Amino acid sequence: MALRVASWGIAAVAVLPLLVVLSSLAQPDAVVWQHLAQHVLPRVLLNTLLLCSGVLLGVLLLGVSLAWLVTQYRFPGSRLFSWALMLPLAVPAYVMAFVQVGLLDFTGPLQTLLRELFGQGLRLPPVRSLGGAVLVLSLSFYPYVYLLARNAFASQGSRALEVGQSLGLTPWQSLWRVALPLARPWLAAGCLLAVMETLADFGAVYVLGVDTFTTAIYKAWFALFSLPAASQLASILIMLALVLMAVEQWQRGARRYTPAGRPALPRALQGWQKMFATVFCTAVLLLGFVIPLLQLLWWVVQGSWVDLDARYAGFVWHSLYLAGMAALLVVALALVLAYARHRWQDRSTQLAVQAASVGYAIPGAVLAVGLFIPVAWLDNQLIALLGLQATAVLKGSVAVLLLGLACRFLSVGLSPVASSFQRITSSQVLAARSLGERGWGLMRCLYLPLLRGGLTTGLLLVLIDVLKEMPITLMMRPFGWDTLAIRIFEMTSEGEWQRAALPAVMLVLAGLLPVVILIRAGEQR
Repeated sequence: MALRVASWGIAAVAVLPLLVVLSSLAQPDAVVWQHLAQHVLPRVLLNTLLLCSGVLLGVLLLGVSLAWLVTQYRFPGSRLFSWALMLPLAVPAYVMAFVQVGLLDFTGPLQTLLRELFGQGLRLPPVRSLGGAVLVLSLSFYPYVYLLARNAFASQGSRALEVGQSLGLTPWQSLWRVALPLARPWLAAGCLLAVMETLADFGAVYVLGVDTFTTAIYKAWFALFSLPAASQLASILIMLALVLMAVEQWQRGARRYTPAGRPALPRALQGWQKMFATVFCTAVLLLGFVIPLLQLLWWVVQGSWVDLDARYAGFVWHSLYLAGMAALLVVALALVLAYARHRWQDRSTQLAVQAASVGYAIPGAVLAVGLFIPVAWLDNQLIALLGLQATAVLKGSVAVLLLGLACRFLSVGLSPVASSFQRITSSQVLAARSLGERGWGLMRCLYLPLLRGGLTTGLLLVLIDVLKEMPITLMMRPFGWDTLAIRIFEMTSEGEWQRAALPAVMLVLAGLLPVVILIRAGEQR
C-alpha cells in the first residue's frame, strides 16, 4: 500500500507544474492578453507551427530512408552506418545551431570561399532563419525516428515483404504499401518525440533568431519581468503539446502489430544504387556529427583553449553532478512507479503512472514557470512562519532544480524500466516467494537482477538528456551555478562562437560515452 501511495504522490508532484500553468487561464489578465494578441501570439504561433511541420517532414524523410537502407540492403559501410547514424544524439541542438551559424553565415568560411571562387554576388540562403532552424533541428532529432524505424523494419519479418514481391511490388512500392503501414506505431512515436523536442527547444531557435513560444516565454519572464505573461504563453504551449499527444493516441487507436516470420535478409545493392546509399548515409553523418565536431575542435585549436581556466572545473562538475543526481533520482522514482503498475492493476494506479509521465510533454521553459510559482508561494509562507530574514529558502536551490529535471525526464527513465518489468512473469515471483523471499529480499534477489538492463538504459538516457538540457537549468539554477550548457548559452548570446567551442566540445564528449554504451547495448540484445 505504501508504494501505491508513493506513486500517487509522485504523480501529484509531476502534474503540479502543468496544473499551475493551466490555472492562469482561469484568471486572464486583459492587459497581458491584449499585448500578447497584438504583438506576440500571431508571430510565435505561426513560427512554431511552421517549424514543427518542417522538422516533422525532415525527420521522417531522413529517419525512414536511412532506417530502410541499413535494414534492407547491404552496401559499403552499411554495418558502420547502422550504429554511427545514432551519434548526432550526442550533439545538443543549440551546439549544432551555433556551429552551422559559424560555418554558413555570410562571414563564415563556406560563403567566403564561394565568393572567392565564383564572385562577390554569390550568397547562400541565410542560416539564421526559419529554414535554417528546420535544417538544424532535423539533423539533431532524426535519430529518434531512425532508431524506432530501424527496430520496426528489422522486426517485421520477411513474410509480408515476400507476399508484396509475389504480387509484383517494386522495392519502393513495398516500402510505401507494406513496410510503412506496419511500422506506423513506431514512426508515430518517433515523430511525436521529435516534435515534442522541437516545441521544447530554446537554445537552437534563440541562436538562429527564430521567435517561438519558448523564446517568448523566456523574454516575458527575464526581459519584461512579467510572470503572468510567461504563464499565459506557457498555457497555450501546453495545450498544443496535449493536442499532439491526443492526436497520436487517436491515430494509433486499438491496433496491434505483431512481428511475423523470420527477419528479412538484407539484399546487396549494385552499381549506382550502392554508391548512392553510401554517399547519402555519409552526407547525413557528416552534417549531423562529424563536421560539427571537427569545426568545434578547430575553433578550440585556433584559440578557444586559452579560455580554459579554473572556472571550467566548476562547469564540468556542475554538469556531471546535476546529470548524475537527476538520473539517479529519476530511475529511483521510475522503479517505484513501474513496480506499482506491475504489482497492482487497478485503474487509479495505472492513471497515476500515466500522469507522472506527462512531464516530457511539457517544454522546459513551461515547466520552469509552473514550478517557480508554487515554490515562490511556499517560500513566502516559510519565511513568514519562521520569521526568517532571508528573501528565499527554496527558490534558486539545487534541490528545486533537480525536482524540475525529474518532472521533465521522468517519462524517459520510466519507459525502459517499465518494459523490463513486463519480462518478469508471475511464476518467477511465486518461485522466489516459495523460497522465502519477501519485501526487500525479493527486490534484491529477483527484480533488480532482471531489471538491470532497463535501469541502466533509463539511467543513461536521462544522463544524456540532462547533460544537454538548457531551459530549466537556465531559469531555475542557483546564482552563479553555471554548467557547460549555460556557458555555451552565454557565449553564443554574445556572438562568441569560437569561445563557445571549448564548453561545447566538453559537452559533446561527455554525452558521447553514454550514447556509445547505449548503441553497444542495443547491438548485444
